[in-house]
Amino acid sequence: MTQHGTVMDDEAGQAAFDAVIEADQRIEPRDWMPEAYRRTLVRQISQHAHSEIIGMQPEGNWITRAPSLKRKAILLAKVQDEAGHGLYLYSAAQTLGATRDEMTQQLIDGKAKYSSIFNYPTPTWADMGTIGWLVDGAAICNQVPLCRASYGPYGRAMVRICKEESFHQRQGFEILLTLMQGTEEQQKMAQDAVNRWYWPALMMFGPPDDESPNSAQSMAWKIKRFSNDELRQRFIGMLVPQAAILGVTLPDPELRWDEDGQRWHTSEIDWTEFHEVLAGRGPMNAVRLQNRRDAHEEGAWVREAAAEYARKQALASEGMAA
Repeated sequence: MTQHGTVMDDEAGQAAFDAVIEADQRIEPRDWMPEAYRRTLVRQISQHAHSEIIGMQPEGNWITRAPSLKRKAILLAKVQDEAGHGLYLYSAAQTLGATRDEMTQQLIDGKAKYSSIFNYPTPTWADMGTIGWLVDGAAICNQVPLCRASYGPYGRAMVRICKEESFHQRQGFEILLTLMQGTEEQQKMAQDAVNRWYWPALMMFGPPDDESPNSAQSMAWKIKRFSNDELRQRFIGMLVPQAAILGVTLPDPELRWDEDGQRWHTSEIDWTEFHEVLAGRGPMNAVRLQNRRDAHEEGAWVREAAAEYARKQALASEGMAA
């Protein structure tokens, strides 16, 4: 016997799984799947969900300080969207056998990773524009191919998420455009924010392909469709004309199109910084996690009340059925 049943059952399941992947179709929750495929998905989807939840914090602290009522309302809607994205993704991970409580506990215990980008401070209003333009822009570049992920619940969740992320990116672009058409001080504030977020945004795609141990297998399973470096190149290609429209300078003196190699040449990315932030030693890691722990503890009574309400509703339904 094996974890899935008999050896024969596993062989038949593997053959069926391989056929679905080869045909570029979808694996659904009740289908047989290799344990390594399931673990990879739980890791990736839960990390994605954690990123959405932690990602509410850098912008959330600007809701009360946005420069107008309109800006407050838009930013509040965006942060609410991010909470919804986390909900979709946690729900997708639950179809693989992971529980919401387990995933949440792993996050607040510091045992689960989330995107390194959310461990940087947001000292000015221009950060709200730059996060929308660069961070959400990178997210779109990375996540649109995930709409075709081989695991059905993940791919379907990503369709809704990407539609909303596209609005977030446009919102950020519009904030920066407004600042760049403003005073000299506003223009400097916008450029400073771009300088601070540009490199962390490029790191969002993960380490170089030759240092990314999980990418090849994820691509073979058609969870991912493009490698880290391919996505990073696409993203840079999107930014260059947009930066020209905004009037901001991308902070890389070596950035140029290499006609011979048909790729963007960039300065070397500081991967030491990436690994430091990912390991929990970034500028805001401790603050972000503590805020999440505090929110979880302060919300315990809400979860308890909801569970008790659900219990009473279930009892009432049973009584009516009887």
